[in-house]
Amino acid sequence: MCPLVISFGQEVDVLVGYARVSTKDQDLQSQLQQLEEVGCDKVFHGKHSGASSQNTTKLREMVEYVRDGDVVVVTKLDRLGRSLKAILNTLDEIHAKGAKLRTLDGSVDTSQETPFATAMVHLLGTFAELERNLIVSRTTEGREEAKSKGVRFGRKPSLTEEDQKKALELLKGGTSVRATAKALNTTRQTIYRLKAKTTA
Repeated sequence: MCPLVISFGQEVDVLVGYARVSTKDQDLQSQLQQLEEVGCDKVFHGKHSGASSQNTTKLREMVEYVRDGDVVVVTKLDRLGRSLKAILNTLDEIHAKGAKLRTLDGSVDTSQETPFATAMVHLLGTFAELERNLIVSRTTEGREEAKSKGVRFGRKPSLTEEDQKKALELLKGGTSVRATAKALNTTRQTIYRLKAKTTA
């Protein structure tokens, strides 16, 4: 089969397609058909199962494959990642290779190098930052609410208060650190820390 290319404006660009599916969206065949119809010379895609590791591997292969002047084609922008940050990171890598990106739904087309395309990329960056801030905000609010309900965060003590009392009694009675740790099914480091804490 002869290499398939399609032109945008006056130049002829090599099209490199990428298709990705998730377990909730099994539309791989539909994506492949659309990418073939626009004339993609090569298409990278994971398996129909949508395994995240497979998708990640194929995405890396696609980014490494593209060259200066190529146009990466996806059906929708979210095919490039599961978050805006991941999508923008991939887009930056594509641009760093001298390649461009075009989505078939028309949301992004950096192959045109128009002011609108540039503004769209900047807008995506703004939304990615907003997404990150919202996640941080929700996480912080969730932790504060949990704390108000008495939920404790951080590393749980390896010994309960009762076990700590038993450990101190054993040590006071002459039991070695090693034997005490074994008796309480913990580490010697834990017993040493407890001993240092009580003698401080």
